[in-house]
Formats: sequence, C-alpha cells, structure tokens
Amino acid sequence: MDERRVFSGKSSEISNRDEYFLENSMLLELKQYCIMMLELVSNPNIDHSFISQYLDLLRRSSRQSLKPFTDYALFPLLLLFDGAVNCRSSKKVASQNEFAESVPELNVSDSVAEGVVLCLEEVLRKCRLGSLDQMVVILKKLAYGAMLSPEEASEEFRIGVIRCFRALVLNLCPCSDESCSCKQISGWPLLAAKELRIYSVGRISKDDVALSKECLIAFLQSDPAAPAVGHWLSLLLKAVGVEAARGHQGNSEIRVEALVAFRVLVAKIGTADAIAFYLPGVVSQLGRVLHASKTMVSGAAGSTDALNHAVRGLSEYLITVLGDVESATLDNNSQSTFNEKALVSVLDELRQLTIKSPVSSDAINPSKSVVRDVVVSRGDASKVNSNSKVLRVDRSSGWLANTADHVDKLLSATFPSLCIHPNIKVRIAVLAAVKALLDRCSYALKQTRLMLVECLFVMVCDDFEDVSSDAHTFVQHQISYQHKGLKNDTLEIFRRLLEKLPQVIMGDDELIALSHVRKLLAVTFFAGAQSVAEYIVHSPVAATRFFDVFTVCLSQNSTFAGSLNKYATRKPSSSGFMDSISEIKAITNFSNGDSELVGFRRQRSSHQSEHIKDKGELPRMPPWFVHMGSQKLYNALAGIVRLVSFYVFTDPRSFPVLIDILLEPLRELINELRMKQCRDESWQLWYERTGSGKLVRGASTAVCILNEMVFGLSDSSIDSFAGSFLSGSRKEDLLPEYWIQIKNQKTKEKGLIIDCVGSILHEYLAPEIWDLPLGISSTIQQSDDRCDISMHFFNDNGMLHQIIIEGIGIFNVCLGVDFSSCGFLNSSLYLLLENIICSNFQVKEAANTVLHVISATQKFETAGHLVLGNADYVIDSICRQLRNLDLNPHVPNVLAAMLSFIGVADKILPLLDEPLHAVSVELEILGRHRHPNLTLPFLKAVAEISKATKHEADKLPGRADFFKNKICSKTSYVDKETANFGSDVKTTRRLDAEEKEWESIVFEFNDSKRYRKIVGSIAGSCLASVTPLIASGDTAECLTSLDVIEDGIIVLAKVEEAYKLESETKEAIIEEVESLRFHNLVDTLSMAEDEASENRLLPAMNKIWPFFISCFRSKNLGAIRKCCYTITMVIRICGGDFFSRRFLTDGSHIWKFLSSSPFHKKPFTKDDRTPLQLPYRKSFTSSEDPPSEISTLKVQITILEMIGDLACNNRSSSALAAVFKKVSGMVVGIACSGVKGLRDACENALVGLAAIDSDMIWLLLADVYYSRKGAKLPEPPSSELLEVSKVLPPVASEKEFLHVMYGGQSFGFHVDFDAVENVFHRLQARVFSSQNQPMYLLES
Repeated sequence: MDERRVFSGKSSEISNRDEYFLENSMLLELKQYCIMMLELVSNPNIDHSFISQYLDLLRRSSRQSLKPFTDYALFPLLLLFDGAVNCRSSKKVASQNEFAESVPELNVSDSVAEGVVLCLEEVLRKCRLGSLDQMVVILKKLAYGAMLSPEEASEEFRIGVIRCFRALVLNLCPCSDESCSCKQISGWPLLAAKELRIYSVGRISKDDVALSKECLIAFLQSDPAAPAVGHWLSLLLKAVGVEAARGHQGNSEIRVEALVAFRVLVAKIGTADAIAFYLPGVVSQLGRVLHASKTMVSGAAGSTDALNHAVRGLSEYLITVLGDVESATLDNNSQSTFNEKALVSVLDELRQLTIKSPVSSDAINPSKSVVRDVVVSRGDASKVNSNSKVLRVDRSSGWLANTADHVDKLLSATFPSLCIHPNIKVRIAVLAAVKALLDRCSYALKQTRLMLVECLFVMVCDDFEDVSSDAHTFVQHQISYQHKGLKNDTLEIFRRLLEKLPQVIMGDDELIALSHVRKLLAVTFFAGAQSVAEYIVHSPVAATRFFDVFTVCLSQNSTFAGSLNKYATRKPSSSGFMDSISEIKAITNFSNGDSELVGFRRQRSSHQSEHIKDKGELPRMPPWFVHMGSQKLYNALAGIVRLVSFYVFTDPRSFPVLIDILLEPLRELINELRMKQCRDESWQLWYERTGSGKLVRGASTAVCILNEMVFGLSDSSIDSFAGSFLSGSRKEDLLPEYWIQIKNQKTKEKGLIIDCVGSILHEYLAPEIWDLPLGISSTIQQSDDRCDISMHFFNDNGMLHQIIIEGIGIFNVCLGVDFSSCGFLNSSLYLLLENIICSNFQVKEAANTVLHVISATQKFETAGHLVLGNADYVIDSICRQLRNLDLNPHVPNVLAAMLSFIGVADKILPLLDEPLHAVSVELEILGRHRHPNLTLPFLKAVAEISKATKHEADKLPGRADFFKNKICSKTSYVDKETANFGSDVKTTRRLDAEEKEWESIVFEFNDSKRYRKIVGSIAGSCLASVTPLIASGDTAECLTSLDVIEDGIIVLAKVEEAYKLESETKEAIIEEVESLRFHNLVDTLSMAEDEASENRLLPAMNKIWPFFISCFRSKNLGAIRKCCYTITMVIRICGGDFFSRRFLTDGSHIWKFLSSSPFHKKPFTKDDRTPLQLPYRKSFTSSEDPPSEISTLKVQITILEMIGDLACNNRSSSALAAVFKKVSGMVVGIACSGVKGLRDACENALVGLAAIDSDMIWLLLADVYYSRKGAKLPEPPSSELLEVSKVLPPVASEKEFLHVMYGGQSFGFHVDFDAVENVFHRLQARVFSSQNQPMYLLES
C-alpha cells in the first residue's frame, strides 16, 4: 500500500510538471507572436506573414492550454482590430473615444485585418470570458466592426466580425447559481438542424462555471443589456438586408452567418421579456427575407441557406416571445395604466441617435446602445412601462391580439409559397417551423392555426420522403391522441379548399394549384369517411355541387388554350410501335406446334411475358389535361375523387346515386345522337347545332370522373393511400378503424360494385358513341358536300373514345377475375379489337394498353393469348354481324384486326370456316356492289387467313415425312417380331396390344389427313374469293389480292406434297395392317378416297390465269409490276409446261408493254379506246392522263426481270418455249436501242434466254452487230465453214433485222450501234465465250 501511495504521488508530480512545461512553452510562443503584433501596431509596414502562423498555433492549441492566457492573447488582437475598424470607418473611432490617446492612427491592410478576425474568432471560440466588463468591451468593439458598410470593409472582414460575435455568444456558459435565470433556457436554437452542429463549442466544464463570477447570460436578459441586445439584433438583420439589396454583388455567406448569429443570440437570451420589445421590427425584417424568396432565385437574396435560417430564426423568435406557456397567462394579468407621452419621448430620443456613426458616447455604454431598424409602432406605445424607462413591453392580451394579427398577415403571405419551394432544405425548415408553432404557439396564434394546418397537409404530400414521412408522423401523433382541434380544423379546411379549387386550377400558377390540390387531398384523407361522406351525400344538391367543382377542374375548357411549345412537347407521336403487335411472333414461336387444339388457352407459367409497365399503368391522365397541368396535379385531383368514392361507399344506397349523376352527361349525348339518326342529319349540321361539341367534352369529363370513382374501390388504390399517408413498418396496423370497416363492406357488397360497373359499361358500349367520326371519311363527304367540320370535333371524339377504352381497363383492374366471369370481358373484347386498328393513334394505343392490362389481370401470358382464349366469343360476334353488314360496316376491320393482332389464326382455322364463307359472298360481284367500301377490309381479312394457312402448310410436308419414317421403322420392327409369334396365350395378348397401338396410329394419321384437307380447303376458298379482284382498278385491292394468290398457291403446293407423302404412308399402313389381319382398321382409312379432290394446284391456276391477263389489260401499272412477280413465283411452283400454251395465246397482252419506248409518244390505236364500263364497275384511271415515263420504264424493267427469272430456272423455262423467238427478238431490239434504265434488265434477260438457246441469241445480236461492219467481215478459217455474209445476209433497212422479224415492229426502239457493240461484247464475256460459238467470229 505504501508503495502504491509513493507511486501515485510521483505520477501526479510528473503530470503537474508536464502541465507546467506545457504552459511555459505556450506562453513563450504566445509572447513571441504578441510582441510581433504589438510591433505591427506601432509599424504597420513590417512583414505580417507571421499572422497565418499564429492562426495555425491557435487552431492546434487545446482549450485548456489557451485558457490561462485569454487576456494575453486578446490584447494585441483587439488593438489591431480597433486599428482596422478605425482606418476603414468614415468617422474615426479614436476621435470620440475617451481613450483616444491609446489608439494610434493605423493603416491596417485587408490581409492583416482578415487574419486578425480569424485569430480573434479562434480565441473567442476556445476561451470563455470571465467577466462582464470584458464581454462589454469586446461586444462594443465588434459592434464597431459590424457597422462597417460594404464600401468600407471587405466581405471576408465583415464575415469574420459576425463569426466572432457568434463565437462569443455561443461560448457563454451558465453560472453556478441554480436559481439564476440562465438555468431556464437551453442556450441552443430550438429548431437547430444538423448543419448547425458545426458551430457547437463543446461541453461546459466545472472550471468554466467557476471562472465566471458574474452570470453573463443573465446580464443579456437584464434591462441594462436591452439596448445592446436590440442594437445587435438590428446590426445582424441589417447585414442580411444590405447584402440582399446589393443583388448579384451581395454575399450570401454574410446573410447566412448573420442569421445564424441571430438565432444563437435569441437562443442565449431565451426569455420573452428580454426580446418581446423588438418583435415588430424582427418580424418586419425577416418578413422581407421571406417575401424576397417569391421573386429572387439567384444572388444573395435568393440564397436557400439564408432562407432556411430565416424561417427557423423567425419561428424560434415567435416561440420565445409568444410561447403558450407565457401567453396563456396574459388574460389573467391585471391591466395597468401607461403613459403614452413617456414612450413617445423615449422613442423620439432613440430615433434621433444616428446608427451610422461607429462610435458615440451612448454606444460606449451598453445601456444606451442604439436600436434603429428594430422599430416599435406608435400603436404599441401604451404597452411600455413609463416608470422603468427600459426597452420592455407589457405583454397583455391586447398586445397579444395586435401582435398575432400582424404575425398572421406575414405568415399567411409567405408560408404557403414556402411549402412548395423547390429547395428541400427550405421545405424541411418550413415543416419544422409549422410543427413547432402548432405545438408551442397554438394559443397565441389562434387565427393562424388553420393556415399552419394547411401547410402541414401540403407537406404530407411532399415528393421528398423525409418531408412527407415527418409530416405523416406528426399528423398521426395528433390524431392518435384525438386532437379535437385538428379534427375540427380539417373539416373547415375541406370546405374552404373545395370552394377555391376551380379558381386555383384555372389560374396560371401550376405550383400553387398543385399545393392547393395536395392540401385538399391530405385533408380529405385525415378528415375521415363519416365527415366527408356526410358533407357530400347529405343531399343530391351537395353531391351535384361537388361533382360540378371537379367537372370544371377536369374539363376540356383549356384544351387548345395552352402554349404551342408545351403542346408540341407533350403531344405523342402520330405513329409509333405498339408492343402488342410485337407479340405476333411471340405466340407463333412459343411452341413448335404439334398441338392443333381449337380454342387454345395458355395460362401464365413461370415464364412471364414482357409487359411494358410504364405504358400499362391505369388509370392515366386524360389526354386533354396535358395542356392544363402536370401528371402530379392530375394524380392529386384523381386521388380526391378516389378517396371520396371510397368514403361514400360506406352508404351503399348513396353510391349508385352518385354514379347516376355522373352518367347523365353521357346519356344526354347518346340521346342527342339518337335524335340525329332519327332526323337523318349530317355531322356538319349536328356539330353546328348549339351545344353539340360541349356535349362531347362534357361526356369525356364525366367518363374520366367515373373511371376514377370506380378505381377508388380497387385494392391497389386503397393500398396506395395507405402507403402515401401512413408511416411505419406495419402500415396495416395504422389504418383507421373506418378504413377496415369500409374494406370489409366492400368485400360484402361486391355485387353492388358489379351492378354499377354493368350500368356504366352499358352506356360505354352504346353504338351511338362509337359512331362518332374520328376524321373526314368518304361517308361524311357523301352526306355533306361542304364537309367543313372543325378538326376540334374529331379531336374531341377521339379523346372520348380513348378515355372510355381506358375505363374498360380500369374496371378490369377493379373487378379482377370477376370482370371475366360476369361477362364484361366478352362484351368489351370485340370493341377493343375494333379499335386496335383505329385511324386515331391515341385510341389505338389505348386499346393496345388495355389489352395488355386485361391479359395480365386475367392470367394470360400475352394479349394474343387473351384474344385466342376468347376467340369463340369474338368469332361468334363477327359471324352475327357479318349477316347484317349494313348495320355493322366495321366488322371486316375487326376480323382483320383480330387475325393480325393475335398472329396465330392457325390455332382457330376450323372456326374461320363460317366467316370465310360470308367473306367470299361479299367479295362476289353483287356483294361488292352492295358494299363497295368494305371490299378492301374483307380482302385484308382474307389475307390474314391466307397467311395463317401458309404458316400451317409449311409444317405439313415435314410432319407427313416424319410420320412416314415413323411408320417405316415401325413396320420393319413388326416384321421381325411376327416371325416369332406362336399360338399361345402370351402371343394373343401381345397381338391385342399391337392392335391398340396400330389403332392409335391410324387415328393419328386420319387426324393429320383431316387437318391437311382443312388447310387446303381454306386456301382454295381464299383463292376463289380474291381471284376476280386481280383485275380490279383499285391498286390496293389488286395488290392485296395478289398477295393472297401467292400465299394460296404456296399452300396448295405444300398440301399436294403432303398428300403424296400421306399416300405412301397410307399404303404402308394398309399393307402392314392387312398382314397382321387387323381388317377393322382398314375400313377407318377410307380407302375409297377421291384423288381428284386433292389435285387443286393446277385447276386453281387455270382459273387465276385469265385474271392475270386482265390485270395487264387494266393499265394499273403498280398492280402490273406486282403481277409480274406473282407470275414468276407461281410458274416456278407449278412448272413451266402448264403455261407454255397460255403464253402463246395470251402473252401479247404482256409483250405489248415492250413494244414501244417510254420516251416516245405512241400513236392512238384501237386498243387505247376506253372499254365499255359495266354499271357495277368503277373506273380508277383515265385514258386522258397517260402514265409517266418513269412508271412505264419501271413496268418494262419488271417484265424483263420476269423473263430473265423464268428463263434461268429449269422448272419454269419451258413456259417460254412457244414464244421464245418472239420474246428474244423483242428483248434484243430493246437492248440494241440503248435506252437508259433498261440496259441491265435487258442484259440479265438475254443471259437467261441464252440459257435456253444461246445460238438464237447470238444470231440476233450478230445480225445487227455485223451489219455495221460491211466489207470488214472476217474470213472463215476453212472452206467447210460458211461465210458470214451467207449466214447473216446484209439488210437494206432496220425492218429486215432478224429480231424485228421475230419480235415484231417496235416503236421508239431505234438501233444504236454503240449500244449494240457494248451488249455484244458484254454477252460475249458472260455467255458466248463459254459455249461453242464460231471462234473466228468471236475473235473478230
């Protein structure tokens, strides 16, 4: 124990010794720097670089090491500071100072002055003042520096002065007296944010408390310090205003530092008595800062950090002065009599003292400090005690009412706009201020409470999560404790905001409108279901008034009044790619198609389809609202409607009444349209009638509200509100009780929702609405010769259709699987398919989106599978409407849309038999005469069917070959096993099993054969339907028909190929089955089959060929070019032998296009006369307007390409055998003419013809080529060969050329010997050099 005591004593002795040495070393360093600074005072011109080293020493030193030498360090710094202020002030400090002789005249540079204030700030931050006199002196000197104007001092120096003051005040510590008033304050700003923690000076030690003999904080709260406090409040706020007034030259950092110092000073004083006198001036000065934020977005006045501290500082000041703890006792205080004249004399005396002078006799004494900008109005004169003659105010109830009125004006004018400030720091500051004022000043600021609650509700819907979650928590806390005042406030605010809603929405400030709507949304949520429902449904008038408000807000009144730039940037593209169309191949490639099931439905598997989420979200903003506001504004408005719908559903009897109110505009529109049909009015007359356009727009707005009302009952809408307005890990537990009751009631009253949706859909699907035109069509032009309908009418109709289609998708989201089970899907799917090919892109895109949403909700993998799964209902509707085309002229478009949309018509081919029969009837002569405008839509439907049959026909030969190989392998295996068969029981059982296996094979074979017949039959029907339209004068009809012909011929070829393989397979099966003595299976193979019915290709081609020739006679050049490609394709498939005689008899109609040059006008012939027009035919071309040269040239190129392609192919070359000489002569004649544009096509055609007979082509070319040579003909190398003159006798004119004699006389194709030589040499290189031509001729 003794050893420990000795050791302990030694250690304490060593530590004391270390502290002693440390203090001595610090003293030595301070002494060195202080001496140099004193020398700098006497001689400012010496080197002052040591100041930065001194600052570094102060920053490195600890608080404990600097504490003993506080006075030692302050003395030279204050001398230099006085000199810096004195040389910069317009009136010298020393001239009016009683210690003038101690302050020499100095000329301190900016670098020295800025270094001094940095050192002084560091000392004041680490060293606490121990006496009142010391604090008064330093405050006085800092006040001189703070009064310097921007023209007198640099920005760094003025910032340093404010920081020194902040460090001094922040470093004041409470005294040791527990009964002192300093113990009643926290000494730190009430609304201090995280960024303010950097100004903290550390904890207060016991030594600091013992060091202070006088309580400096209590002095600041006392009456003698009131003028000094007011003076500093004025200086700080004046610095804020001066920098703001300087515009872009102002320093925002000075404003921030001044406001931080202001907050620290108010927090250190912390009593209402000490600062209540300055409330009017402080509120006025800070109000300017808040008002400036509305207009200033840059410069010092637009500093968001300064605005943040201004909001917090104002709130802290109001809480300190008007706190409920202080204000609640005002009514119980006795009212005393005051002398107004005494106060007036005091104020006049204060105003006469100039604050511009940095030093005055009164400024030296803190009790006589000047308060200039902190003003007290004469109306408050009666509130100052005349006996005390101090800056105090008696906070009576009258004073409180007057002050609260002024504060209310300021806060009401600034806080609502600050709630939507773009900077997040400002919004967080406003939220903190609102919460604090509601908690601490709800009694004093009674008339401001509603405005503060509105601001709080705006914060609840803030986009930033930190702001919204904090506001949520505060509101939930107030409601959880059943704060009656807040509940009463919400209902009153709901009424007031609802009345102002139309005016705000129609205003020009979208941010204000968004803030207002978000307030109303939050108020609606927190007001509760009972209050809101009673307010709306207590009478039909109230409900109608409520919907009138939202009808105005969501109407189309401003659709065309927006900015053109805004309209252009928001308007979607008029053409685009729809994702549903991309699914055409998705299902086709989904499986390799061994299954041929009808009504195939593919349920959602683990493989999820790629749905576009952004485009698939419903509901969406209506198309007209883009010109009125943003998506956020619409979401807030729609949220109110959804909440009201959810609340009103508490009374099942009232909800249908609201639905009927909203359906009135739609029913009125339908009635007007029915009246139009009865009157047989044109759309022009109907639109010009008063109110017709307004009816359409009103119906669109009503539909929009109806959609949101129904969506408000969906689970997704309810969950979204819970996520938006409730905070916490388990939000389900925080739901109000009435929410749970409504959700349970909604589940019980599911039938009511279904009935309401049914009544709405009944109006949505009214045919009169969908008869509204979306553009100027031929029907409108025929009914009205003027056809001067405004485009706004079509635009309004398109938006109505779009919003109705989106409503169908919303109903599907709300009902889920009930949407399908109740029959709503079947009744609306046909409408969606009809609009998927609408001419209006917005309507088309809406139908595309809704089909995606429905397919996802109804558990279908893609929209194509949705249509396929319900194809029987759609086909049923199509067949029913095809019987009444006069009433349903749009049905062909629906059929084409369905087939093209799903892309898997092969899955429903058996269902297409009846529609195809009806289409074939309509494509006949009488059908086309009755409905000429439906011919092209029907052709498109047939084209889609032919594509489906082509898709299936491509698989038939492969399947047939696979089945054949399977049977062959099976028969070889059976032959080996049969040799081992006996007559025992085991063998009998084995034969029974073998018979069952062959029975399944026969059934599979019959199914495959039956499906092949279906494909062939449908393809034959398609060909028979479109064949007459090949000769149509309408280019679109002709081109579509030729596409069908190509697909149909390919299908018939594939079907015949599959039939041949099936015949071989059938023979193998029959042979094997008979060998096994399974005679009953032979009968099922239908041996007596008509083979003639399977040979469809050539008979079909025999019927099509005359219409090909008619197409060439129609002079429809676009169709003729397409027909040439089709002829090439079908001849290659069918073989050339079948067409040899047909080219001989009908080829003249084709070759006549090669008989004349396109650049020479052909004389009029009998063939050019206008043919007799039958009454049911219409002419699309006029002989008076001949085709252009380029069009004719393209036709000739196409015919030459056809000749070349046919001649090059061995299968099709025989088609030209009968007309080879004629065709060769015509092609050679064109090649020798050298017409530009035809050279390459002629050369390729000659190469193809040379593949048939190269000698003929050489003779035709050589006849022209050597006719130019004359006497220069080459001699034959031997006498056995004939001379060239005998082989090719000379000609007297061009008519004697061989190509003219074979091909006939042409018009405009004159011989160009340069072109002849070029063609001859090119063909010599490509063709003749590789064949056995006379070499001596080639060498020549």
